[in-house]
Amino acid sequence: MADLKALSESIIKGDQKTAVEITRAAINENMSPEKILNDGLISGMNIIGARFKKNEVYIPEVLIAARAMKMAMELLEPRLVAAGVRPLGRCAIGTVQGDLHDIGKNLVMMMLKGAGFEVVDLGVDVSPEKFVEKAKSSGVQVVGMSALLTTTMPSMEKTVKAIKDAGLKVKIMIGGAPVTQTYADKIGANGYAADAASAVDVAKALLK
Repeated sequence: MADLKALSESIIKGDQKTAVEITRAAINENMSPEKILNDGLISGMNIIGARFKKNEVYIPEVLIAARAMKMAMELLEPRLVAAGVRPLGRCAIGTVQGDLHDIGKNLVMMMLKGAGFEVVDLGVDVSPEKFVEKAKSSGVQVVGMSALLTTTMPSMEKTVKAIKDAGLKVKIMIGGAPVTQTYADKIGANGYAADAASAVDVAKALLK
């Protein structure tokens, strides 16, 4: 039997080779793809997320773990689709207009994917119109926005307004270094996350 605890450990260590080997072995043994995902990959990313929150690991470790998960997911994804396993939810995420920073956004995306969400990456310098258009066309439930500069925070407010004016029934979460819960409340966002690990908790809460 493929060892899912060892799979979880390989994700935590960021050991891509072992993660892929165990995932392949589990698939070959006809283990349920959902079980491989939840008990192997997601459980490993959950531990990394919890450690990241407590400052026990840092961004490089999270990126390495996420990369190992991505490699294993490439094998597993077709099986999940074939088995009709649904993602936890669908999110679209981007850095707002005028802002070219993407490390925080990419980290949040990796953590969301690691928790079982399907994520649409809108990239950086995303206009309010593009947020609206993508949220419509991809049928997401949550839209995430990031800003790293105080000067680009007004773009967040414009985007929130554009989404609401378009009548989209999506939840909006925001984050980034200068952003606060107070600002989220002021512009009418549904959620605020201080870091990438918290973003997963916020997204899950918004879907309830």
